[in-house]
Amino acid sequence: MSSAREEQHKGTSGSWGNCDSGSIFPITRSPLWDAALTTVRSRAASPPVSVLCIFIGGVAYIAWYKKTVLDKIERAFSADRSRKSSTGEADDGPWTEHLRRKEQDLIDNIVKGQTRGRYYFLVGPKGGGKSTLILDAMRAIEADGVAFLDAHPDLEVFRLRLGKALDYEFNEDSQTGLFQRRDPREANSDIALNKLEKVALRCARRTGRPLVLVFNNVQHFNNDDDGRNMLLQLQQRAEAWAAGGIVTVVFTSDDFWPYLLMHQVLSIRDLAYTQARRALTHMYLSRQKHQAHEDVIEQTVSILGGRVAYLSKISRADDMLKSAKELLQWEKAWLLSQIGLIPDCDDDVMDEQKWSSCSWLLLKEFVKLYQERESECKVAGQSWDHTDMPSIPYWRCRQIMTRPDFLEDLDRANIISVDVNLDVRPDSMLILLAAREVVEEKGFDDVLNNVRDRVDEIESLHRTRELTFKDLSPGDILRLEIKKNR
Repeated sequence: MSSAREEQHKGTSGSWGNCDSGSIFPITRSPLWDAALTTVRSRAASPPVSVLCIFIGGVAYIAWYKKTVLDKIERAFSADRSRKSSTGEADDGPWTEHLRRKEQDLIDNIVKGQTRGRYYFLVGPKGGGKSTLILDAMRAIEADGVAFLDAHPDLEVFRLRLGKALDYEFNEDSQTGLFQRRDPREANSDIALNKLEKVALRCARRTGRPLVLVFNNVQHFNNDDDGRNMLLQLQQRAEAWAAGGIVTVVFTSDDFWPYLLMHQVLSIRDLAYTQARRALTHMYLSRQKHQAHEDVIEQTVSILGGRVAYLSKISRADDMLKSAKELLQWEKAWLLSQIGLIPDCDDDVMDEQKWSSCSWLLLKEFVKLYQERESECKVAGQSWDHTDMPSIPYWRCRQIMTRPDFLEDLDRANIISVDVNLDVRPDSMLILLAAREVVEEKGFDDVLNNVRDRVDEIESLHRTRELTFKDLSPGDILRLEIKKNR
């Protein structure tokens, strides 16, 4: 029986490692390392040595983990990873190779790291081409040294997006949590920005150019204390990094309100009429493989204006003019669903109709300026840019609407846009033409006046107080006396 146990023990020992050398560690083939590991194993049985081994192992793990985190963030700015996550090619390739906008040179220099010492805030209407300018510049350098992410109203979602863009997991993959309670600060976006700053310092020393971090659509942050505080935190970081020349931060926004926290602002507007025609021609040619008729191009651009997103969408249609007219009717229906007038409205919708009536006062003024410009050019026999939308100073819009707080709501709804010079325009040519169709309908002025009068009546009723007297008999005399102190 004892000999059987010995044979079994020998067979087990032989299966662990090298039978010839007598090692019990299959990890290494070196007799020297086998002897060292055997010594450590034999001495680790004593408590002091065990604690020391755990301490040394923990320190080594933490040092390795911190270095790995910084290396992962640095790899997030490498060409391969940034290109896969941010600059995927469109199915039919970029049309912008045929049309270079005047802002593209500046954006290229920013993304390449040749312009430093400043951060940038790009503001313009939705679909105006802000993201396209940045993505084209990233494609040119294969997104080397650039990270791109979108803002979100939920700050927890934004934190996760920031971690994904930087390849930072907020210590959630660390094994040190097995022995300690997790620090709540580890899930803060500021921790990720601190890690990025360390990486940017060593990258700037090695490459001599700053990293580029793009926050797209920052208007999605809520315009409340939390949203403004997050935007202020990013702006302060951007200013400090720009002063150090280690990171260039680029913000983009469709709305005006984030502009109040920014300093270096670049306004992105729609394409001019000539540029829009050339762009639509190249888009249609690259996608439909044949030339479009010049009259169709001209009429389509007259409806859509120079909005890059609309031109790109319409260029995929076989009948561009028909699709443009359908898009205009859809825009008109959407506009009426947002600020449609309700004659003889009930007091429950008074606030909505007050906003609608004030909005139409402003849109009516835009239509009036557009019509006057059109009449002047026809009388003078001059050609004019159909896509040149009228603008009104911000202070004048406050007077027209009589409710300046409604301007921000219209900007957020993409009905108007405000540029860096505080000039207000319709958000797009489609909005202007849709508003023109509504304003030129028979009886529009009567409906608008009816709604405004109805709002005044309801407000007057709300300001009126009714006094009720009980227990009065026929023949009783009620005397009401009002005395005013002068």
